[in-house]
Order: sequence, then structure tokens, then C-alpha cells
Amino acid sequence: MPADNATIRIIASDRSWIDPAAVEQLRQTATLEGIDAIVGLPDLHAGRGIAVGAAFWSRTHVYPHLVGGDIGCGMALWETETPLRKFSLDAADRKLRGLEAPWDGDHAASLADAGLPASLMGEALGSIGGGNHFAELLCVDSVFDEAAFGALGLDTSRVYLMIHSGSRGLGAAILDEQLARQNIRPLEAGSDPCRAYLGRHDDAIRWAVLNREIIAQRFFERLGMKGRRLLDICHNSVTPYRDGWLHRKGAAPADRGPIVIPGSRGDLTYLVQPRPEQAEAALQSLAHGAGRKWGRTEARDKLRRRFTIAELERTRLGSRVICEDRELIYEEAPQAYKDIHRVIADLDQAGLITVAAALRPLITYKTRRT
Repeated sequence: MPADNATIRIIASDRSWIDPAAVEQLRQTATLEGIDAIVGLPDLHAGRGIAVGAAFWSRTHVYPHLVGGDIGCGMALWETETPLRKFSLDAADRKLRGLEAPWDGDHAASLADAGLPASLMGEALGSIGGGNHFAELLCVDSVFDEAAFGALGLDTSRVYLMIHSGSRGLGAAILDEQLARQNIRPLEAGSDPCRAYLGRHDDAIRWAVLNREIIAQRFFERLGMKGRRLLDICHNSVTPYRDGWLHRKGAAPADRGPIVIPGSRGDLTYLVQPRPEQAEAALQSLAHGAGRKWGRTEARDKLRRRFTIAELERTRLGSRVICEDRELIYEEAPQAYKDIHRVIADLDQAGLITVAAALRPLITYKTRRT
């Protein structure tokens, strides 16, 4: 697809719905100085000025607003030592309380161990956040590629924990500082202002990884579980690529090993292995989820007429949803998201992934009233 400055490629089949507003946002971004190539993934949807589910490459410039305010947001997955046959939904539901209270661990020591200043947003550590962030307990639903699944050394009988969260207020503060200084004007690669931004950006990445680790610790403590982290993949970042800079906005990396691509809270999560053959054509990027079909206001307006809150606390897969925010439970309902199976099929047909397995949700945790 031609553009004023950049080439645009959208990876999606004819059977996928892509919001025209998101395509227009890609076109607008393509006109920015120094943007050379853009890829939209099958979960592409319109964001606040910038399309989500896309990657943007520049040889010469870094654009903080293309990364956005939730720098380091990503997905992490743990395999627990708990067999599914010993897992009780009722017991887990009862135990998952008090997680909105501040984490009572050693903030300064944890930050220092992660190579971060001891005072850097320590009060927010261990918190999931709002919006589409969540923690989810899952089990293996299906194995599609025995070799790919076996290579990961996973056990089909175990309970898994997935965390989707980011840098909380830290990333937002970094972006706000940049916008106040220069609006959306770019940073010239190699300049002192660019190096300063990238240093703060990298701190936010490390903070987000640490935060997901602490959230997992808190869940394991409540549930009496232990587990090992299998992967932690960031989908909001800017990183060196092809002698330039690759901005990912809601796009998972294809060059960091296996990733999870979740659907909505009422659908499956796919564990996939990136394939290198076509990865360059996709800017080494993959979908990070299903992608929104409706905006938040639209979702609330449509779903309040059709469902009670009690109905949305259970899913068609038999899983439970813990979300005591009456607005958020409608905004993040499964119906507000696109079809994750179509997203995965598009990535597969494009030769970008090998699907190892699908995970089924047991409990999705978003927030409880304290």
C-alpha cells in the first residue's frame, strides 16, 4: 500500500475485519518525517491518534508518542507446580483478595536488584492497573504441534498464570514530559535528547518486567502456589533494528522466542513459536492479542442492554471473571474484542508463526474493591 513517505503493509486476510479508522491512522503516521516502513497486524485497531497493533520503522528518528505512555507493557507466562486436578475455582476465588492494597515487600531492594533507582515508582509495584490489564489462571486446552510444545518443556496437566501489565504511571510520566517539551516532534537518532529518552524508556521496560514478576509473586502467595516464568514479552517499545529504530505499539516481537497471544477474557490464549522465514517482511512483529472491535463507550452502551454484571462474571468456557468495577466489566467484555482464532489463522497463513498450544482461562482477575 503506497503512502506519502513510508510503505504500509497490513497482514490480514479478506475474512478479517480491519477498522478503516485504524488504516487512516497508519496513513497519517506514514507522513511523519523519517518513517520508512509500517506494518499493521491482524489485531490492528484505532487508538488515541496512533493505531494499535502496528510496528513503525525509521532509519533516522525516534518518536516517543508511537510507543505511547505504557512503555514496557507486555505479557508474561508462568507454569505453576499445581496440577489442574488439585485446583479449585471456588477456593482460588476466595483467596484472591487484598491485591489492590500496596505490596508489602521491599520496594527499594527489588528496584535496586533490577538496576533501577530505589525510589522509582516503588509505591505502584505489584499493581495490575486498569484498562485491558489482567492476571489470568489458565490450563492447556489443546496441543497443536507436539514438537513445538515439547521443545518448551511444558506439562499439559499444570495450571498456568499469565500477567498482562505495564509500567503504570512511570511510562505515562515519561511520555508527558516528552510531549510537554516538544509535542510529537521526533528525536534525532544519536542526539543527546534521544539518548536521554531511551535511557528513561529502558528504565520503564525494566520496571514493567519487575512489576509483572511481583504481581505473579503476590498471586502465588495468595494461592499457595509456586511457579517458573516461561516468557516475558514486551509489546510497547522502541528498539534498534536494521540500523534504525523499530517502534512497536501493541505489537509483540518475533525475535525474542515464543510468545502468548491472548484473546478476550472469554476466549483462548495461543502459545506460538515465531517463524523466521517471513519475519523481516512483518518488521519482526506479531499480533499481541485479539484487538478491540468496539471502543469503550460503545461496548458499555451496547452490552448494558444485553447482559447483567452477573452474566459477565461467567464466560462461555466456564471460566470466572473477577472485576468489581461496573464500568470496566462492560468495557472489557469478550464481545468488545475481535475473533482471536481469525487473528491466529491470519498469522499462520502469512507464515509468521507455528501454533504450539491453546490455553483456556480458569479465572481472569482485573480488580476487586478493597
